[in-house]
Amino acid sequence: MQILGSKWTFWVIGELATAPRRFNELRRGLGNISSKSLTDVLRFLEQAHIIKRQVFATVPVTVEYSITDKGKDFIQVYYTMHDWGEKWKSYITQENEN
Repeated sequence: MQILGSKWTFWVIGELATAPRRFNELRRGLGNISSKSLTDVLRFLEQAHIIKRQVFATVPVTVEYSITDKGKDFIQVYYTMHDWGEKWKSYITQENEN
């Protein structure tokens, strides 16, 4: 649960689940996340071995983030939680309208 504590953690994992991404690709894909928040989430997920950061020796330096094997194991949990949320989303909306 400590890994999932951040507001943006699920969104970052979801973005990386389909393909490796560069920092700005992630930021654009996530909408209104600040650079600092994204940097913090990426560092945390890297330290937890959920994602890996690969640096390419280009000019300027290119950095790409991708899911590790540990992160791939978590993707199944991620999709199960997503499906649960989709299933009950309409129920929550109906409750709030009443």
